[in-house]
Amino acid sequence: MGSTVLSLRIDGELLDRLRQHAAKRGMSVQDYVVRTLIRDDFDERFTAAVEETEKFYGDSEETEKLYGDSEEEPGQDGGVRHSLTPPVT
Repeated sequence: MGSTVLSLRIDGELLDRLRQHAAKRGMSVQDYVVRTLIRDDFDERFTAAVEETEKFYGDSEETEKLYGDSEEEPGQDGGVRHSLTPPVT
């Protein structure tokens, strides 16, 4: 995969904030912006994949009826992770 140059004009205050965020992580502004765009792109693709899966298999209520109740588990980052318990056969 090759790379392409992207030139953009941004507000000076935004650039200062980007510099601060990048410096906290020991990164260049360019690397920080690219990493942020990659993360955002992943989030959008993941959301689209979940929506397509729900269209194919039905919504989460139908899934819970098939596979059991949703369990909430604490995630490593302190957030809540949802998982489905498959039926015991």
